[in-house]
Amino acid sequence: MTGWFSFLHGEATAGDVLALERVETVLRDAGQAYDVVWSPGFRADGTHFEDIDPAAYTHLVFVCGPAHGRQVEEMHRRFAHCVRIAVGVSIVDPDSAAVTGFHHVLARDAPTAEPTTDLAARAPAPTAPPVVGVILTHGQREYGGRRRHAEVAEAVTGWLGGKDCARLELETRLDTRDWRLCATPAQLETVLARLDLVVTDRLHGLVLALRAGVPALAVDPVAGGAKVTAQARACGWPALVAAAKLGPGTPGRTGEPGTRELERWWAWCLGDDGREAARRTGAAFRADGVADAADGLAEALGIR
Repeated sequence: MTGWFSFLHGEATAGDVLALERVETVLRDAGQAYDVVWSPGFRADGTHFEDIDPAAYTHLVFVCGPAHGRQVEEMHRRFAHCVRIAVGVSIVDPDSAAVTGFHHVLARDAPTAEPTTDLAARAPAPTAPPVVGVILTHGQREYGGRRRHAEVAEAVTGWLGGKDCARLELETRLDTRDWRLCATPAQLETVLARLDLVVTDRLHGLVLALRAGVPALAVDPVAGGAKVTAQARACGWPALVAAAKLGPGTPGRTGEPGTRELERWWAWCLGDDGREAARRTGAAFRADGVADAADGLAEALGIR
């Protein structure tokens, strides 16, 4: 089983991998054994072209993407003794060696054929992972030598890279000229409300998540704690990790103290207790159930 996800200089798209899963279902239902070849750039621990002996196989199936180009032609030469089948592919040039090298072509679209539904459409339905917003800052120069922002970002993103979750990088900065950023607070709050969790080292990442009733796993990027820690305390929010907990060994390393701390609060935030705590905190914000600095403004202005 091969595809563009198999080539060193190819790529693995979500659609390609779902198409593969659809074909795997067909083969398993037919009781057919198979191996999947992965690019070492995508799955370093998978089976790669250089690991296999072509003589051990009788058939080669190429899944999804365009049947086109030098890499596909080279695959034909290497597996010349195999019956080669393309399934769910796009045909750009029917006369190219990449296409004519297949014994059977089950195309999704071709110049002279009626198109068929892409394989990804009928792939097995996956178990949905949590949707996690990631709000990090690399600024805050005012903290000088206490800044641990780079170390925190490296640790958090390295750890998140190994989590089974749908990650969404977000920015609290508003911009009316950049389509990639929200232009109003309401736009950002609408996004936050649809998340399962926010991971952040920003004060407003914490506050806005809780305002939306969404749990926040907050990391204070300042040595000794600063405004993120203070705000977590003011909100009564426990899911806080200090920068000192995230040492150089943290990213992706199971058992490291920083990883254990992140994992503990991850589980709490996504559990019933964390979700309920976030809902209660957000409701208290909306009901004016907490005090803030503006409560003293009228007196400071001499307004009675």
